[in-house]
Amino acid sequence: MSSVKLQLHDKGNHVVMDNGIARVTLSKPDGIVTGIEYNGIDNLLEVLNEEVNRGYWDLVWGGSGTAGGFDVIKGTNFEVIMKNEEQIELSFTRKWDPSQEGKAVPLDIDKRFVMLRGSSGFYTYAIYEHLKEWPAFSLAETRIAFKLRKEKFHYMAVTDDRQRFMPLPDDRLPDRGQALAYPEAVLLVNPLEPQFKGEVDDKYQYSCENKDITVHGWICTEQPSVGFWLITPSHEYRTGGPQKQNLTSHVGPTALAVFMSAHYTGEDLVPKFSEGEAWKKVFGPVFVYLNTSTDDDNDPLWLWQDAKSQMNVEAESWPYSFPASDDYVKAEQRGNVVGRLLVQDRYVDKDFIAANRGYVGLAVPGAAGSWQRECKEYQFWTRTDEEGFFYISGIRPGQYNLYAWIPGFIGDYKYDDIIIITSGCYIYVEDLVYQPPRNGATLWEIGFPDRSAAEFYVPDPNPKYINKLYQNHPDRFRQYGLWERYAELYPDKDLVYVVGSSDYRKDWFYAQVTRKKDSKTYQGTTWQIKFELKNIDKNHSYTLRVAIASATFSELQIRVNDANASPLFTSGLIGRDNSIARHGIHGLYWLFNVEVAGSKLVEGENTLFLTQPRSTSPFQGIMYDYIRFEAPS
Repeated sequence: MSSVKLQLHDKGNHVVMDNGIARVTLSKPDGIVTGIEYNGIDNLLEVLNEEVNRGYWDLVWGGSGTAGGFDVIKGTNFEVIMKNEEQIELSFTRKWDPSQEGKAVPLDIDKRFVMLRGSSGFYTYAIYEHLKEWPAFSLAETRIAFKLRKEKFHYMAVTDDRQRFMPLPDDRLPDRGQALAYPEAVLLVNPLEPQFKGEVDDKYQYSCENKDITVHGWICTEQPSVGFWLITPSHEYRTGGPQKQNLTSHVGPTALAVFMSAHYTGEDLVPKFSEGEAWKKVFGPVFVYLNTSTDDDNDPLWLWQDAKSQMNVEAESWPYSFPASDDYVKAEQRGNVVGRLLVQDRYVDKDFIAANRGYVGLAVPGAAGSWQRECKEYQFWTRTDEEGFFYISGIRPGQYNLYAWIPGFIGDYKYDDIIIITSGCYIYVEDLVYQPPRNGATLWEIGFPDRSAAEFYVPDPNPKYINKLYQNHPDRFRQYGLWERYAELYPDKDLVYVVGSSDYRKDWFYAQVTRKKDSKTYQGTTWQIKFELKNIDKNHSYTLRVAIASATFSELQIRVNDANASPLFTSGLIGRDNSIARHGIHGLYWLFNVEVAGSKLVEGENTLFLTQPRSTSPFQGIMYDYIRFEAPS
């Protein structure tokens, strides 16, 4: 097929790219993907939808004093950037001018679509630019969306262990589905296919962390079977770092490539651009990969394995050499950083500890941990090997801080020196040593510090609200309605955890949620940690370290040995993650270090009271990552 000549057909209101494998039709000058012809199927996209609702870039914005809103990005000018035997590249641009103030997002946007000879699919990327003289605005979300034909694509694959046959979009309509606590969650009461009856469908059940969103999509199981896949070869243009969670594919059938969103983080991950602030960013390229089963292997699931193999090919080819825009930085223009990360915690080991499978990344300069809220520029992440060595390649020129965090240790590392990346540079940083927060020996601990609440007790869902995929599944926290189980387990009194006899895997509920009193009211909760102490040092302070994996319109109050005393510590109102409602097991990370005067402790049994008093919603609450109580230094 690679010998087939590339063709570009201009049909007036549409333009067609054809490499003999796939034919991609785009509206002109809008730049909406209206048709994808492949393997004998005239259009993989939903022909029942209006053309503007098939394959498109979109964004959600807000203006200074204006509401902004949802915007399907339509170009106003079309240009053929490149057309030769190897490549077609098309540009659909939309320019902003002051007459549009308050009516359109103040961005110049250039959407690009690329087809290569012999390639089973096509690429798309975009350049967003805000000039400094333009008005202020915020950008809550931007992404690419594809709506596939519902009568053909029924099997969805997100990861190796998160794939299944999916309900139809019709099953979510009021005559077939019952809306639950929020619109995205629907109980299927009368689905067209009976096997889905009694299941909950919710797009947030299929979210993934950025680092794991590499390939996902849909399979048409008709023979010969066909796969439609979104392949993301790099995460450099996604915001919030490797643990930031985003939507992937969901009932529609819909496939998304999300670059910016506030999901699982809230307002902290909504970039706000001021008047006088110039900004430009390249999102993508993303590869839309199409495959089909062969005569020798007609197993539709082979398409998933093949898509994963293609994902590896794309990742190894990153940064790509073909994008024609000068704003896309090619490999020879980028730099590299190599080094080793060690941990020094004398209460764990007197020697340096290799940062095994730690996360190391470059992001714009800021405070330690600021990368998880950074949402304007590029980030470049990798993981260390067992000995702590790391290598970050393909870094765009610029000034960065090097950040890190290591599973098993609390807190964030930041390398103090600014790292300046220049074209072709190869920078070696000496052995970096992270000293995590520590005052004294561990007296007791709850959980494991990995920025997740997954190790704690996640209950079985109410049998009325099951997603069959997550029965006997490692991600059992993705079931609907788990927050309601707390009041069933603790109808009258709150959780009490006894150090030395309780097991956090069984006795620590995954989220400190509100308790439902009746259909419309809730109350805050107070958890207790009971622990024994001997030979208390009354003249010095002990240290309580509380690492939080997620918070949603919550407050953490801590009291010692007196539930009615003024709080020893309060966090104030924190968090807008909404991870409880959206089946995430973490959101943004918080670490609080609380000094506890020895004079407040008693010989024998002591009690810590952890109160979350905010209680206007069932989704308010705290997910803990790890709690540790340290002796004086």
